[in-house]
Amino acid sequence: MTIAPCYLLPQLPESLSGLADLALDLRWSWSHAADTLWAEIAPELWEQTRNPWLILQNISGQTLQDLAQNSAFIAKLQAFTALHQEQLTQSSWFAENHQQASFTQVAYFSMEFGLSEALPIYSGGLGILAGDCLKTASDLGIPMWGIGLLWQQGYFRQTLDENSRQQEFYPYNDPTQMPVTPVRDSEGEWLRLQLPFPGRKVILRAWQAQVGRVTLYLLDSNDPLNTPADRGITAELYGGGLETRLQQEICLGIGGWMLLRRLGIQPEICHLNEGHAAFAILARAYSHMQDHGSVFDCALNATRAGNIFTTHTPVAAGFDRFPAELMNRYVGGAPEAFGIDAENILALGRENPEDIHAPFNMAWLAIRGSIIVNGVSRLHGAVSRHLFQPLFPRWPEAEVPVTHVTNGVHMPSWDSAEADALWTDCCGKKRWLGNLQNLEAEFRKTPDQIIWELRSSGRQQVIHFARQRLQQQLAQAHAPQEEQERAALALDPNALTIGFARRFTAYKRPNLLLNNPERLRQLLTNPHYPVQILIAGKAHPRDEVGKGMIQEWNQFIQQHPELASHIVFIADYDMLVAEHLVQGVDLWINTPRRPWEASGTSGMKVLVNGGLNLSELDGWWAEAYCPETGWAIGDRAEHDDDPQWDAQEAEAVYQLLEQDIVPLFYQDRDASGCPQGWVQKIRESMSRLTPLFSSNRMLREYVSTLYEPAARLLAARSEKNRIEAICQWQKNIRQHWPLLRFGDLHIHTENNRYYFQVHVYLDDLDCEAIAVELFANDNDHSPIEIIPMHRSEALSGAINSYNYMVDIPADRPADDYTPRIIPYHVHCLVPTESAEILWYR
Repeated sequence: MTIAPCYLLPQLPESLSGLADLALDLRWSWSHAADTLWAEIAPELWEQTRNPWLILQNISGQTLQDLAQNSAFIAKLQAFTALHQEQLTQSSWFAENHQQASFTQVAYFSMEFGLSEALPIYSGGLGILAGDCLKTASDLGIPMWGIGLLWQQGYFRQTLDENSRQQEFYPYNDPTQMPVTPVRDSEGEWLRLQLPFPGRKVILRAWQAQVGRVTLYLLDSNDPLNTPADRGITAELYGGGLETRLQQEICLGIGGWMLLRRLGIQPEICHLNEGHAAFAILARAYSHMQDHGSVFDCALNATRAGNIFTTHTPVAAGFDRFPAELMNRYVGGAPEAFGIDAENILALGRENPEDIHAPFNMAWLAIRGSIIVNGVSRLHGAVSRHLFQPLFPRWPEAEVPVTHVTNGVHMPSWDSAEADALWTDCCGKKRWLGNLQNLEAEFRKTPDQIIWELRSSGRQQVIHFARQRLQQQLAQAHAPQEEQERAALALDPNALTIGFARRFTAYKRPNLLLNNPERLRQLLTNPHYPVQILIAGKAHPRDEVGKGMIQEWNQFIQQHPELASHIVFIADYDMLVAEHLVQGVDLWINTPRRPWEASGTSGMKVLVNGGLNLSELDGWWAEAYCPETGWAIGDRAEHDDDPQWDAQEAEAVYQLLEQDIVPLFYQDRDASGCPQGWVQKIRESMSRLTPLFSSNRMLREYVSTLYEPAARLLAARSEKNRIEAICQWQKNIRQHWPLLRFGDLHIHTENNRYYFQVHVYLDDLDCEAIAVELFANDNDHSPIEIIPMHRSEALSGAINSYNYMVDIPADRPADDYTPRIIPYHVHCLVPTESAEILWYR
């Protein structure tokens, strides 16, 4: 299908036609070459919005005519247009390194995408990660399509009232003012989908946003032909009750897959960014049933191999759950959307498939419908294996099939202009477009003075931004004029500047620094070594505890007037605020309760700009931290919400600041004023950690460890008879497994080796359908061992029964080892696709 974009623009003179292409490609959100162009067209509007598309919507026809006659402007536009086309068409890492790739298309489903403040359809880290993923796919040439929802209001906007309480507002997201266009079919009609809902059809409109080489498709229900209630399905991101959330997730998963079908896009890989998108699994299987005339079980086996589920949730309570009655209403009331009966679908989302009263868990559906599941840090992978253990009863937790790919951030989106110039000088313009070889070694050569100048420049710019925002906030709160004027002088451009910005919720402990208010006050107002803090963050509208924490910080500032120049709370934390903070602060603090920070990417964003981290040993910092690159709190253990532990960790933060961090920033300065110890830490952090925690590394890892293996498994299931054989294998396993049993186990030792022999009785199950292994758990002295046992002769006088044997070095006690039987199929993953297991004891 040919998709013709529709521009809602004033008539552009022919010489200015390139403006529309530049404005509609969100590549401007990380490639700032053409910024001067937009600043010349509308300086004030550019400064306020950083949205080229909005500028084109609002400039006058006379301005356009004047620009069309400006030869210098036309020359600049032509140069930028040519550069843009060159960047989009140049050879990519993927094309050069994966010419024989097993996949040609990836569909990336996410409830939110954080690409720019000009497209406010995100709330936090999940969306920012999704946006960074699309941007990096464009950089590396990975063939990816984004699938999401166009939120009419998005996440709320935040202000503070006169009592420092958070207030939420939901301004309308006008699509004509955002860099999106309607998707049109080959006849020029706006593409609409009819999604079956109980007793009615819900119309979904399709939009598209261009992200460099990647297209993001967005659906919304705000069609005049829908009922008012249905028009509001895509109103608020994470708004409404359970039924609204279920409707949103049906729109994302099933509507998103229907859109791909309408567009003729046939991705081998469906990447589900959290369980919100898990209904795509059912829609994909239903399409296979329609295309191949297969039953649901075979269709799920055929398509599962192309589904990947990334979980971001560190606690079981974070998974979306829907009551059985509600699910029955939608699945049973609109069977044509799902393709099979409600009971089979509901079973996929229950911990125990036979428990008809259990709620439907979207994560369970995602796991049962995906071939690979990954957490977003090494620690989160382990946490997820524990959370998902109930679906794999009797399997060791270490073998629960969850891997991990640690998150990264799109460095070109988060670096300052000065940082970008420095990295370009050190490592070249194409440093983030390849495999990152030599970046660490090249950056290490940077002189101390250059690094310190980068930090000084960044600090000055974030202070300028904070002063402006503080003045705006005070004016909005009707503060006295003299207070507004004083805000213009708040903060010291030479003082150690700390950033603390995140969602305000209990597990993130955003008020840990307020554990001892007087000690904090003294730290901030030290006349010789002053410290200042920039704070930002929102609490969920229904999180009263989080709102109370925001109020506590602001009341602390108000109760100590001398701190007005040392602490600034910046309201309405969004991508623009985050960008200024991560580019300017010297130190980023993060204090979650371990292990509730699945990854945490905010601290990664300061790396490229020379900021340092002080964080709990949780998420990404648990694997990134070393004394040469930053500071850490915590003992790598879990303490839940123990107030005594919180107080102990607050004490640790105070001590680190007082005894290590603040002195290091101010002392040991050379003749030019450069703090040598501090800069050495910056150099180590920037050179070691920036490449490692970039989304470039993350996406390349996605390709090698997620997409390629999944695509190969999918290709192996292209033939109907092979799928039917897998279904029969699973059926045989379920039928015969209860009758499998072990007989005698014999162990003897000879020449410092153990010889194991065990009798196995297989009922009528084909011996090729199982594997027998010797298993030893890990302990203080030895790792996990899994050793295949070899089938030997059949047992005398028994039917379908065999000896299984193996000999191994006698390096640990023989009692450590236990035989077990597991399912086996050459084209399947176990226990992902068959979770039975039988232990000798």
